[in-house]
Amino acid sequence: MKEYQTITEISGPLVFVETDEPIGYDELVEIETADGQRRRGQVLDTASGHVAVQTFEGTSGIDRDSSVRFLGETMKMPVTEELLGRVLDGSGNPIDGGPEIVPDERRDIVGSAINPYAREYPEEFIQTGVSAIDGMNTLVRGQKLPIFSGSGLPHNDLALQIARQATVPEEAGEEEDEEGSEFAVIFGAMGITAEEANEFMDDFERTGALERSVVFLNLADDPAVERTVTPRLALTTAEYLAFDKGYHVLVILTDMTNYCEALREIGAAREEVPGRRGYPGYMYTDLASLYERAGRIKGVEGSVTQIPILTMPSDDITHPIPDLTGYITEGQILVNRNLNSQGIEPPINVLPSLSRLMDDGIGEELTRGDHGGVSDQLYAAYAEGEDLRDLVNIVGREALSERDNKYLDFADRFETEFVQQGYDTNRDIEETLDIGWDLLSMLPEAELNRLDEEYIEDYYEEEAEAVTADD
Repeated sequence: MKEYQTITEISGPLVFVETDEPIGYDELVEIETADGQRRRGQVLDTASGHVAVQTFEGTSGIDRDSSVRFLGETMKMPVTEELLGRVLDGSGNPIDGGPEIVPDERRDIVGSAINPYAREYPEEFIQTGVSAIDGMNTLVRGQKLPIFSGSGLPHNDLALQIARQATVPEEAGEEEDEEGSEFAVIFGAMGITAEEANEFMDDFERTGALERSVVFLNLADDPAVERTVTPRLALTTAEYLAFDKGYHVLVILTDMTNYCEALREIGAAREEVPGRRGYPGYMYTDLASLYERAGRIKGVEGSVTQIPILTMPSDDITHPIPDLTGYITEGQILVNRNLNSQGIEPPINVLPSLSRLMDDGIGEELTRGDHGGVSDQLYAAYAEGEDLRDLVNIVGREALSERDNKYLDFADRFETEFVQQGYDTNRDIEETLDIGWDLLSMLPEAELNRLDEEYIEDYYEEEAEAVTADD
């Protein structure tokens, strides 16, 4: 263990130290102040004779007389199945009043992307219980599907709903066994307020979702540097549960915007040449190192599925954070401000939303044979209804044909009956598709050109008779 008293500069969360030996990148550091306080840190940059150390607890009280010890190892996460049901801070320390963690092993948090040759293609359905996702933008095991939201929108409510309702198909409609051994949720929160943290924990405890979850909480008043560590701790835990213990793990990371702001703060402290809008030029690579840790491995039972959540500054989808995230991930779920103002819960706009792997995770033996056709037909009908809304603003509804008025009515009912379900309603895929057929029965049969005849015979006529009887 090397010890130095050669601090040359302190800038924001960074401490610059002069050294006479090579120091490893990401190596852990302990800094002891003159009054005996100890701070933890990590080597951020190393060059001949100089090292930049990022401190996890801030640099207050550190001066040139402080001593710096390089511990000769990188940061590791203690992993064990006993982590399920535990609440940890952003550095991986228990904050729930429970016992100390006795790990099976300690794993490097940096991890690595799954070798493309060893990857198994994602093609198995995960049911979230949210119709706008399950029916229209299906989540698949091993996928990374982000939620794009905006400041003040209820993305946290949607995240909690997914966390407590998500299940693999074998468990759909069945009661969980005592241990919930097949499915687990890793919830990593970065830069959230104490009020948000209390809401998260109240919901987890009230619904019993905590029993199958591991929660990491980095609060807004915690050091920004810690936010760069939190998602890596969460993903290391997820990889252990998935690839060593056979769990299907859903990782929810919120808010990736706070994570990227921490990267920008550190880059500014290092006086790096900024990229787009002041963010580091390597942000794409950094985000990819997190997102690409999702997936499945050939011959291994478990899987890691990611739902990163980010708030788009000024609702700008071209902002570097959503823009780069969209390049790396396989689609996006868009939370819409207009739908939210109408009281739609959850306010998901299905038209700009996309799940690129959806077609591989639905159909016979996965969801239902008519799933793909129902989704396409609902999408086309809703898109036409949206276009007609713009036309109504110009010519008035009276100028439209009977057919066009049916599409307008369809768009209204689609939002209030299919998308709208509240945050406490858990719909299985059968219920979601049945609601879809009920809505499609509003349209003339000749308009259903994206559905096979056999499915129209099985579902449309039956629904149409029910609508007629109600009238």
